Amino acid sequence: MKRFADKSVLLTGAATGIGRATAVRLASEGASVFAVDVNAEGLAETVKEVEAGGGTIMTRVVDVTDEAAVSAAVQAAVTAFGGLDVLVNVAGIHRVTPLPSLTVADFRKLLDVNMIGTFLFVREAMAHLVERRGVVINTASTSATHAHPWMTAYAASKGAVLSFTLSLAAEYGAQGVRAVAVSPGGVATPLTQAVSFPDGTDQAWYGRIMPQVGQEFGPYRFGRPEDVAGTIAYAASSDAAYLTGVELRVDGGSHN
Repeated sequence: MKRFADKSVLLTGAATGIGRATAVRLASEGASVFAVDVNAEGLAETVKEVEAGGGTIMTRVVDVTDEAAVSAAVQAAVTAFGGLDVLVNVAGIHRVTPLPSLTVADFRKLLDVNMIGTFLFVREAMAHLVERRGVVINTASTSATHAHPWMTAYAASKGAVLSFTLSLAAEYGAQGVRAVAVSPGGVATPLTQAVSFPDGTDQAWYGRIMPQVGQEFGPYRFGRPEDVAGTIAYAASSDAAYLTGVELRVDGGSHN
């Protein structure tokens, strides 16, 4: 499929995990991808994968919490590709912290990266998306709508992303811009693999929500970045032209 032929995409969090898989998937379908992340080495690896498949990609090192840097990145993407059709916000951080030890600084950091970073890219890109009746895909999480203990701050940040996206769809629908939230469950990425639970926490809660899937993967498994990237590709494509203001949960049925 070449659903993104002649389309330009601005993608955040592209250095690893879901972001990298999304860059590879969209480029394989013909998109010109402008990929940003704070991780320069990871971006370089993403470029290798995209170009190995014959895709088109440009990159820029950007801290998504830096307002001036975000504005410059959006302008660079528009200048490079002549406009903007799709914005995909994947950049985010994760923390597991029991409430008594959760500091204001920890809470603000999660909000700054996960929510404010998403907001900044949407705000700066929106005028360009309106010009082409484009699409915004924001990455939320199953934590936004389901109880995940020791992740109160993370859940709050992703809940903000979800509600922001739903209201965004209502605000810009009349101007032809679609907005969709994609909420992954447990996905095997460097982000989730780096998560550790504090001593003494009972992880049985999470065992109850592991997805059951086909035996080719064993009885249980985390999702793959490619599973989420496929959903993002669908939501951003013309196949989803009548889809906006919704959350697409990609969790293997773990939160049914």
